[in-house]
Amino acid sequence: MAERPKAKQRYQENLNCVLDYIHNHLDSKIDIAHLAELSHFSKYHFHRITRALLGEPLGAYITRARVEAAAKLIRYSDNSIEDIAYSVGFETPSSLSKAFKNHFGITPSQHRNKKEITCAERSRSIKKQNIMKTELNIKKPKIQELEDQQCLYYTMYGAYQDLDYGLAWEKLWAEVKAQQLFTKGIRHNGLPHDDPKITEPNKIRYDACLIIHKDAKPNGDVGVKTLKGGKFATFLYQGSYKHFAKVYDYMFNEWLLQTDYELRDAPCREKYISDARRAAEEKLKTEFYIPIK
Repeated sequence: MAERPKAKQRYQENLNCVLDYIHNHLDSKIDIAHLAELSHFSKYHFHRITRALLGEPLGAYITRARVEAAAKLIRYSDNSIEDIAYSVGFETPSSLSKAFKNHFGITPSQHRNKKEITCAERSRSIKKQNIMKTELNIKKPKIQELEDQQCLYYTMYGAYQDLDYGLAWEKLWAEVKAQQLFTKGIRHNGLPHDDPKITEPNKIRYDACLIIHKDAKPNGDVGVKTLKGGKFATFLYQGSYKHFAKVYDYMFNEWLLQTDYELRDAPCREKYISDARRAAEEKLKTEFYIPIK
């Protein structure tokens, strides 16, 4: 039997379809939702997988591809900078100028007049962030099957660092008291639905969840739902919540792409083991659940 290719190889094959489409449509508006369909990646993990493979967010990759295509045209053609801007997908020449200077450190006109300046001399290069496991104090993941879990949840919108988590937990615990849902084993979980490097801050969605063991009823902005079970890779992390973005980068960049596992079409979960009101920031323990198959 032929050896099954690792996840990175399978994902790279799918990503190549996305990249081919991007480079063949630089002169058009590129719809990220359409790219997600082409990739066949889970809608929950599309941006994290592409960032793990590319070493940068997909939106940044598209902008860079357009800027670098423009640089070639400026260098090797006599077309006006205005025409070049439109031909590589910028809505205005000024948009090209801004992106060009951010990337290369010079304007398109300076590039045309000083062709000895090369892309290698640009002032800001894009480097893949290499997150080391030892820096983040993450344990080797456990692979486990979870059963369905019922929860009370409260949905919030906004940048993760700006959300009022205290309010969310107060609302949920008040409902536990009102409906007499107290039992052992009530757990605090979070469902971060969106990638803050992609989604606009005011549209980022987060569900604060209390896993409960009695039947509950929704009440106003506190809902009831079932968190579907299945296979998960579970990572134990100890440290500040402010490093969660790095934790996700590690799990997707350094672990997932080196395994034979594939992601399931389900959101990641966070389980807050420590009480943030009592534990020191560096002692906070969190479990991350990555849905796999």
